[in-house]
Amino acid sequence: MAKQNVAEQFVDILTRAGVRRMYGVVGDSLNPVVDAVRRHKGIDWVHVRHEEAAAFAAGAEAQVTGQLTACAGSCGPGNLHLINGLYDAHRSMAPVLALASHIPSSEIGLGFFQETHPDRLFRDCSHYSEMISSPAQMPRLLNTAVQHAVGRSGVSVVTLPGDIADEPAPEGAYDTALVTSRPSVRPGDAELDALVEMIDKADKVTLFCGAGCKSAHNEVMQLAELLKSPVGHALRGKEWIQYDNPYDVGMSGLLGYGAAYEATHECDLLILLGTDFPYNAFLPDDVQIAQVDVRPEHLGRRSRLDLAVWGDVKETLRCLIPRVKAKKSRRFLDKMLKKHADALEGVVRAYTRKVDKHVPIHPEYVAAVLDELADDDAVFTVDTGMCNVWAARYITPNGRRRVIGSFSHGSMANALPMAIGAQFTDRRRQVVSMSGDGGFAMLMGEFLTLVQYDLPVKVVLFNNSSLGMVELEMLVAGLPSHGTANTNPDFAAVAEACGAFGVRVERPKDLAGALKAAFRHKGPALVDVVTDPNALSIPPKIKKEMVTGFALSASKVVLDGGVGRMLQMARSNLRNVPRP
Repeated sequence: MAKQNVAEQFVDILTRAGVRRMYGVVGDSLNPVVDAVRRHKGIDWVHVRHEEAAAFAAGAEAQVTGQLTACAGSCGPGNLHLINGLYDAHRSMAPVLALASHIPSSEIGLGFFQETHPDRLFRDCSHYSEMISSPAQMPRLLNTAVQHAVGRSGVSVVTLPGDIADEPAPEGAYDTALVTSRPSVRPGDAELDALVEMIDKADKVTLFCGAGCKSAHNEVMQLAELLKSPVGHALRGKEWIQYDNPYDVGMSGLLGYGAAYEATHECDLLILLGTDFPYNAFLPDDVQIAQVDVRPEHLGRRSRLDLAVWGDVKETLRCLIPRVKAKKSRRFLDKMLKKHADALEGVVRAYTRKVDKHVPIHPEYVAAVLDELADDDAVFTVDTGMCNVWAARYITPNGRRRVIGSFSHGSMANALPMAIGAQFTDRRRQVVSMSGDGGFAMLMGEFLTLVQYDLPVKVVLFNNSSLGMVELEMLVAGLPSHGTANTNPDFAAVAEACGAFGVRVERPKDLAGALKAAFRHKGPALVDVVTDPNALSIPPKIKKEMVTGFALSASKVVLDGGVGRMLQMARSNLRNVPRP
């Protein structure tokens, strides 16, 4: 049997850790690893057009599967392109192993062609970033990188000079068991007792939920019923907590709707569950606050806390529910449910006026029709900007659908490459990229990746020929919009020129038919929908000083417009409200 080289051993360890694909762009220093992947039956190389897309795709695959994924870039400029997608994966807590190939080891530190220092450059977007300097070091270092990525839910970066990758692997390869899943974390009895005491003393309790409530839907509902609590959520908590939820009062934050803001400010005790919600201007400062999170560094960094509880949400609530006393009064809950329905009635009115006849097409209408026609288990990848608004307001969760975006990092152009990673996990599952024209154009080359691998991703392009969210930020700041206009081609014709299905929609009556045709098509498809760039109106109370980057703080409802089927949900919930 031929002796392994370091690259082959590297690939073996990755496959033992559960990695099934490596996304990247080939290059000279990376060639030994790429060749090892080519010859290994357990892993595939996915050739993307830009390394940034490789990292986005790996991050999306990790979010869909919960398993370790991998991406790679060649020395210097190649691996530098990974950094934006790795920041997103890291902040989304997606377990990703990035291979940063490096210049020849004998030339490091001497200003060699394409020299960078990746082991230093990636430290801010990873839990672990180290360089392999000898073959004997590689197995243990890579194992350590895997444990960091899986155990701490984030990115690890391994820097590997191309010459070392091609050297013989050491005799008696280092073979050890690898951690491939995270444990449950239970808080201590003292913290649980303190939380029980706070809950039992409070008359009005509100639960505010984030992505950490994944797998804890039933426990959250049990606690809400026990405490007669309104349940609000952040954007990343929407897919896990909004469905089958008779206590739902909507979402808080920039894209917020309903009564979540009131419910968090008018309670006696606010319990933050698995959320690192970044906009502290939306959180109260005059009520008691307890926070439950599996990552202790999240506790108290957004708001003042009266109690910090270190534990994952599901296990914490399983311990908590038998200990707390059931509350008898529904007065606060029913009041918030009614406020929620009234608030949704108000914003729906602005959207329902001849929307199915309006030209250019209302983007809200596009999102609402898409929500109706998409599969019950579809994966939606969402561009940053106005597509975040449409996904937050109109995509209806049901416990099977996924909604993935750059919700913490806020990068443009994420939707299309994320759709690549999501689709590779299951070619039979419907994957929809909700792309803005600005984001799509930025990494448009990845549409060729869809065609090359015949990935059946459906791109729904919200084409308003502008950077819509940036225009909104400028308007709120009292500035004239400048540098936000896009001169676009017929994107449907571009898709067809690439060898995919493409259709352009300019009239509302043609939208449903175009979406159905794209969904029926077995390969990649693009629906270029010309949308109204003036579809937004801004509440008069927004002030210039409220704008801080993406956040338009201190407004309960920042963007006027519809909320899709959420009004129907709220009305349904009100049937359970006792009448006086």
